[in-house]
Amino acid sequence: MESFGSLIGSPWVYAVVALSVLLDVFLPMLPSGVLVIAAATAAAAGTATDVPGILGLTLCAATASVLGDLVAYRLAWRGGDRLDRAIARSRRLTGAQERLGAALARGGGGLVVLARFAPAGRSLVSLGAGAARRRARDFLPWSALAGLSWAAYSVALGYLGAQWLGATWIATAVSVGALFGAGSAAAYLMRRRPVPVEAS
Repeated sequence: MESFGSLIGSPWVYAVVALSVLLDVFLPMLPSGVLVIAAATAAAAGTATDVPGILGLTLCAATASVLGDLVAYRLAWRGGDRLDRAIARSRRLTGAQERLGAALARGGGGLVVLARFAPAGRSLVSLGAGAARRRARDFLPWSALAGLSWAAYSVALGYLGAQWLGATWIATAVSVGALFGAGSAAAYLMRRRPVPVEAS
């Protein structure tokens, strides 16, 4: 942890975090949340002059999250019939697409924010919004709120965990557990949301 902390101010650390967060919309198994928490834990081991590093880490992760969502959204938008057929074969993708469509049609995108915390939820929502050709102005503001909320929560977990337990791997593990707990709760809430039935 001390070695990682000594490198937290180096530009490559932020580049690695940004790349991981950007790509995990396509590869949800990437440990981007763990990386963000570990970086925040290491930054918390420094002095008060490291606080801009915490803020920079939050903005870096949030920006990468929104950019990843936008790329997935645009690729799904242009995916054509092949992607539509793939979504139609998946009950999970179809359900997510219908929920998202209903949420955005009502002028609310709480589902987009909730999905950012759920395992693979970000992928389902970003690809679903693009495949359904939802307007960017309806989706992207919620994506930005989701990315900022997730990044702030992840960084706060790492930072506060280090303040309470010290900048150790135990603090990181506890913080990662809290992140996974939030993800499990988000996934549970997403499953409980009823899929709206369209009037014929």
